[in-house]
Amino acid sequence: MARLEDLKPGVQVQGILPDQVVTLVNVTWHGSAAVEITYKRADGRPGNQLLYRSDESQLTLSRTTQTWAYSAAGDTFRLAAEAYRIHLAHLFDPVLAVHTSLVLAAAAPDNGRLR
Repeated sequence: MARLEDLKPGVQVQGILPDQVVTLVNVTWHGSAAVEITYKRADGRPGNQLLYRSDESQLTLSRTTQTWAYSAAGDTFRLAAEAYRIHLAHLFDPVLAVHTSLVLAAAAPDNGRLR
């Protein structure tokens, strides 16, 4: 059982819709015994509902676990991201190698003479 005070944006709640977990987007109090919630269903559609103290017995806060986590060193991630950026750079600038090379332009001949 969840209390109305436990309802905050970002919390996932069961009992608002049958057999669905919804994520609260906004919570607006109307007095001390009623709260208007705006929620998003699992399929992405929004909804709006007014809840009273008598509805507390139907509500359950859903405990979700994080489906993925990045636990490696941040420096390693930055190195991999930069390598991948360089790998894909040709898609955005086809002459990137020319712009970033350290090769100096050769002296251009002027009437057959080098300067």
